[in-house]
Amino acid sequence: MATAIVQNGKIVDSSASATSSSTSSTKAASSATSGLDKEAFLQLLVAQMQYQDPLEPTDNTEYIAQLATFSQLEATQNLADTITQDMGNNIVGKYVILDVDGVNVSGKVDYVMYENGEAFIAVNDGLYSLADLDTVADPDYYEAVEMANMFSTMVAKLPAVGDVTAANAEDIKNARAVFDAMSSYQQSFVSVADYEKLKALEEKIATLTGGGSSETTDG
Repeated sequence: MATAIVQNGKIVDSSASATSSSTSSTKAASSATSGLDKEAFLQLLVAQMQYQDPLEPTDNTEYIAQLATFSQLEATQNLADTITQDMGNNIVGKYVILDVDGVNVSGKVDYVMYENGEAFIAVNDGLYSLADLDTVADPDYYEAVEMANMFSTMVAKLPAVGDVTAANAEDIKNARAVFDAMSSYQQSFVSVADYEKLKALEEKIATLTGGGSSETTDG
């Protein structure tokens, strides 16, 4: 239960120090309304009424103003909760990128779960806070990025042109098959350096295997 410090019949607002540790561990969305939540605000108001100086009671107009502020704070927090819930519901089935302590996690949102007023989204069998959401991606865009990343990984595992041998022929052929299977939109996400390396390797492997000049499909 929150306590209030009373000096000379007045309430001393110690909320800044009392709430600094908790707000530092939450995202900006949870602190958008005020340093005080509605429960703490109401407790301070009750404490002010209880400990007011009987010789100088607080004017009723001031209480009404404080109650109006409390109502506004409550409405703002309720609106923020509604927006958060709508956001969580609307991204189910979409591809997202999360920033979890500096590490990117990407995948499709399977479902959203609410616990203690906070929304959590399920991605790749993991449960993450909605506050970690960084990007909501179009499915075609996300697939194109994933395909380009897969191609880049395959090319990175291939040896340099000067080190290639006939034993690498199958891996080079597989990398070419992945690229050719992409749509023109997906191919546009492939880096020029990766594609140029593949072409150079194909030309080198063609000379090693006696196949003459390689037949490649330009992206």
